Amino acid sequence: MVDWISLFFCRERERVGAGKPSFNSCRGRTPLPRVCIYFSKQSKAKAASFRRLFLEPTNNPTVPGAPARLRPPISSQVMAPPAGRLLLALVVLLGAAAHPAAAAQVGDTCSSDGGCGSGLHCSACGGGAGERICTRASPIDPATHGTGLPFNNYSWLTTHNSYALTGAVSATGAALISPTNQEDTVTAQLKNGVRGLMLDTYDFNNDVWLCHSFGGNCYNITAFQPAINVFKEIQTFLDANPSEVITIFLEDYTATGSLPKVFKASGLMKYWFPVDKMPKSGGNWPLLKDMISQNQRLLVFTSKKSKEASEGIAYEWNYVVENQYGNEGMVAGKCPNRGESPAMDSKSQSLVLMNFFTTDPSQTGVCGNNSAPLVSMLKTCHSASGNRWPNYIAVDFYMRSDGGGAPLATDVANGHMVCGCDNIAYCKVQANSTFGTCVIPPPPPPSPHKAPATGSGDARAGDANAATGQSHHQWSFFLGMASLLALLLW
Repeated sequence: MVDWISLFFCRERERVGAGKPSFNSCRGRTPLPRVCIYFSKQSKAKAASFRRLFLEPTNNPTVPGAPARLRPPISSQVMAPPAGRLLLALVVLLGAAAHPAAAAQVGDTCSSDGGCGSGLHCSACGGGAGERICTRASPIDPATHGTGLPFNNYSWLTTHNSYALTGAVSATGAALISPTNQEDTVTAQLKNGVRGLMLDTYDFNNDVWLCHSFGGNCYNITAFQPAINVFKEIQTFLDANPSEVITIFLEDYTATGSLPKVFKASGLMKYWFPVDKMPKSGGNWPLLKDMISQNQRLLVFTSKKSKEASEGIAYEWNYVVENQYGNEGMVAGKCPNRGESPAMDSKSQSLVLMNFFTTDPSQTGVCGNNSAPLVSMLKTCHSASGNRWPNYIAVDFYMRSDGGGAPLATDVANGHMVCGCDNIAYCKVQANSTFGTCVIPPPPPPSPHKAPATGSGDARAGDANAATGQSHHQWSFFLGMASLLALLLW
């Protein structure tokens, strides 16, 4: 909404010969499209009245107390009737209340995030060289459709090597020679709806560091930052968002005793979900609402089996089945388990983690991978996991795709688990009910920025705001036309 309007009128310019319309530019410092109004040459007095009315109200002869010296002769006062002014004011205010000049939707071209609609990112995944398009950055929060299901009945967007940011500089001061997997900070990821974080922890410089290294050793050129920095980002987010639950997956190369010190120093222990509450034989997890009410909102899994007994950090594969990561895990139609993980269809573990990223990360390659192939693998792993949808969907560069991307895949999984729909956008949770029903809306009209897309209902739901965006486009157009008509008839 806007609470102020200013209109500017530029000097008339003769367009074509005597008596032809001349051009006046009328623009508002509002989210309205620029409106150009044509007046005849004989309408200067009327334009002057406009200026007095909108820009100099104290000079308006109809305003009590206006200085007499500023009042034009009565014969030159060409004022619209009060009803006309009220009509114009109403139309302009309605136009201002409408969405600004149509924010771009999923798949539309863009130049910055500000040009895309809510929850979207302007990604360098366009078809042409340097072309950017709006892509999904955030999934729908499943908690908005209820928190009365067990935790293992929800799916969460997860970032692989969440700390390995493009353009990052090592906290050691050395130049980083290491692959990167994400584009924004952990704080930004969490704000965008990421709820699973994959971190590689190493003993380095008498502390625990996040490294993307090899051989179990961290080096200056592979060390990103001390782990406590990211742990404090997580702690700050949990403090500010008391209804959110976060899961950390640790690829753990630290010695016994290193991690507990850092977790305590970061302030995260107050949110710790205890190992003794985790189901050991594939049973249901506590209800999401109970985890929230008890403030046990941080799950931490380690890749070191001994740490469960020695440090109270859950050994991941006691509770989670996980598919193969890297290129081997991206073969269409196959969803093999990771070597350390039990078989994908093992029912002794009640959580399912699906990896979908290449061995060598590629910012351009993910544009295609994080799209239709990701949703296809989602369905393949569902079958391989004994008809269970993934609870965690882990990707590189989660904001990149050719449209809905990883957020859409998360919405698809949540739709099936929360209400049996193809997308959580279709879910309607009834009062006093834990499992929702499906209400499938009609497909939105095509965006004027692009040709109509063809595809499944999943793809149509990739942008939950598409219909709203199109409506705003139409309102802006018609209200702009109404404003123009009102001025012409004045």
